[in-house]
Amino acid sequence: MKRIIEAKRSVIVAADVPGLGALKKLVSEVKGVPGIGGFKIGFRLAFKDVMTAVHTIQSTYSPNAVIIYDHQKAGNDIPAMGKGFANDLKEAGVSAAILFPFAGPETQTAWTNACLEAGLQVLTGGIMTHPKFLVSEGGYIADEAPERIFRLACELGVHHFIVPGNKLGWVRKLRNLLIETLGEDNYTLSAPGFITQEGNISECGIVAGDEWHAIVGSAIYNAVNIREATIAVTRQII
Repeated sequence: MKRIIEAKRSVIVAADVPGLGALKKLVSEVKGVPGIGGFKIGFRLAFKDVMTAVHTIQSTYSPNAVIIYDHQKAGNDIPAMGKGFANDLKEAGVSAAILFPFAGPETQTAWTNACLEAGLQVLTGGIMTHPKFLVSEGGYIADEAPERIFRLACELGVHHFIVPGNKLGWVRKLRNLLIETLGEDNYTLSAPGFITQEGNISECGIVAGDEWHAIVGSAIYNAVNIREATIAVTRQII
């Protein structure tokens, strides 16, 4: 397994901030805090300029910073769009892309392969943190979809996965699927859904196992003291 983040456990800072100035302030504040594994940028910064956002992180934090792009949620357009998505992210300097391929296996296969062929790592997710997502909860997505998505991702060569940190039953279920399919030391989990979404980092860490990363956003970038908030979060995982 090729790791995206060298450390077995870390905090990924979700930089869902409104602009490049806010991004530079955030990155400056967290620089030097032990336990930061990388940064996740999403559509808000992409609407501004994803390449400049990448450069801002690399020039302010480290030229080798891990930068994960989350389109919120990618992998749901027609299969042919995957190649352009992957090539543009690679050109921008992104390290990895998150896919939540709810549109079916054909799109999942095409977008995953396009990312891997472009030299991007892929993190695959199949269930989100908010209420009323699955049919059994009053949502639209079939209850068996997350497991089907994860199994196909494994077949396609993916080793990195997103799980909902505030739904521990699903973390346990999907982790067991990955152990069965890939082997105990052959995958990583990353999880959002903490603090403002009521997930507990320490509890999730117990369920997720030795190799996992907490994705934390607003609890850090909306804090009065960003650095102190970051330290408080990283202490729960490293």
